[in-house]
Amino acid sequence: MTIAHALVAFTVAAGLLTITPGLDTALVLRTAAVEGSRRAMLAGAGICLGCLTWGFAVAVGLGALLAVSQLAYDTLRIVGACYLIWMGLWVLFRKRPAVGVVESADTALLRNAREQPSSWFVRGFLTNVLNPKVGVFYVTFLPQFVPAAISVAPFIMLLAAIHASEGMLWFAALTLATRTLSRWLRRPLVEKTLDRVTGAIFIGFGLALVLERRR
Repeated sequence: MTIAHALVAFTVAAGLLTITPGLDTALVLRTAAVEGSRRAMLAGAGICLGCLTWGFAVAVGLGALLAVSQLAYDTLRIVGACYLIWMGLWVLFRKRPAVGVVESADTALLRNAREQPSSWFVRGFLTNVLNPKVGVFYVTFLPQFVPAAISVAPFIMLLAAIHASEGMLWFAALTLATRTLSRWLRRPLVEKTLDRVTGAIFIGFGLALVLERRR
């Protein structure tokens, strides 16, 4: 496999992975709809930093520890599960506007002003980096696209950077898609439904990690 063929194949495969619905898409889509574009893109940037972090771990050999050590995997699995369940509960029970009130953009901004926008970057990063399945996937997926007779670590980081770039483009598309529906999405009933769906997704993923059988 040549370098060009490897890059094209990985770009296509990673692109399909990026647009597959999952935790990352749910977090960014919900954040864009309820919290605004800036927070959504910060969450997306955090997720992409998580991808780069896993890429670095694979490049320097640390990712292999997660793949072969049951203790390392289980530790990250439990920590990640607790975080995902906490995130799901936070989304489900966060304070919302009164039913029957449609917020203006200014009112929505004032309601969210107390929370630092950077916290969404942290949430996106932790959602990705505390998920052991992402780490194991990177360990098994990225090396398949490394051509022979090439420096492995820099090429792994290049692949991770491609995946992160595709992620940012996808998150930007999701964010833009919500802007045309912003007034409708700010309706309390719609907002509550989005929170319920997103919270259920996070709790479901967290419980799946808790109940996962020994590999």
